[in-house]
Amino acid sequence: QVQLVESGGGLVQAGGSLRLSCAASGRTFSNYAMGWFRQTPGKEREFVAAVSWSGGSTRYADSVKGRFTISRENAKNTVYLQMNSLKPEDTAVYYCAAALLPTYYSASYLYTRSNYDYWGQGTQVTVSS
Repeated sequence: QVQLVESGGGLVQAGGSLRLSCAASGRTFSNYAMGWFRQTPGKEREFVAAVSWSGGSTRYADSVKGRFTISRENAKNTVYLQMNSLKPEDTAVYYCAAALLPTYYSASYLYTRSNYDYWGQGTQVTVSS
């Protein structure tokens, strides 16, 4: 089991920044690729960003590319999502997730919600206009 706890959400004005953190405990954090997803009421949970176990490879949704940065510190069992130039449409509950990767996987593997094994409870981000 891996337990994930998000923090850092809140209310911010458009154009502002927030940094989300996700603290992991349980099994070896560095074995897992990590992702951030977000969800608004009535919509599917959507992919935001992902980072490989080493931190050397990242992926982003087109809607956040150039504004958000995902990173991780394996020594602290923590993954971050730095969000800059926030827009009202970024308002959502943000979820951290962990994926134990198979030996071979497609380029789209980490974009897919069902490929993640563990999820946090989420943290609310609200961007006012």
